[in-house]
Amino acid sequence: MSPAPAALPPPRQPGRYAVALVCLGNICRSPMADVVLTRRVDEAGLTPVVSVASAGTAGWHTGKPMDSRAAATLLAAGHDPSAHRARQVDPGWLEQHDLVLAMDEQNLADLGGPTERRRLYRDLDPVGTGGEVPDPYYGGDQGFEEVLAMVERTSAAIVSALQQEPALQHHPDTQRPTGRP
Repeated sequence: MSPAPAALPPPRQPGRYAVALVCLGNICRSPMADVVLTRRVDEAGLTPVVSVASAGTAGWHTGKPMDSRAAATLLAAGHDPSAHRARQVDPGWLEQHDLVLAMDEQNLADLGGPTERRRLYRDLDPVGTGGEVPDPYYGGDQGFEEVLAMVERTSAAIVSALQQEPALQHHPDTQRPTGRP
């Protein structure tokens, strides 16, 4: 049995919460998570108080769109990946986010290791808590679909935790959904 997903650290600034998602090149896993989490945050009416960003620990792909297979997987699931452009983590960036989620142990080590605010993405996954998000780059379409399944359920868990965050619950900028489908 998997351990329970980790709780979110408190916001650095009351009424605001910043989430960062990090993988190696910022063209597969972290941008997929960024696109899905950003959409879920918007659907929950939290966009005015929650920001989501992604980056890679390496700069090989800086400025480029996400991997075409990652984009196709997102499109097939109804998500829009077109705005993404890869970027590299800036050292000061880590202190600007309330929660930095790395896709695997190496990414986490490259960020300086685990802390209250830096942890594995799947620490918040309700299935397989604490595992790594496998890198689908060298595999086939099935790997991207598996990553999307992890991202969808973990994004739902993150949004649920954000909705329970007392500093965000009654913030005047938060707009609760109005029964949108």
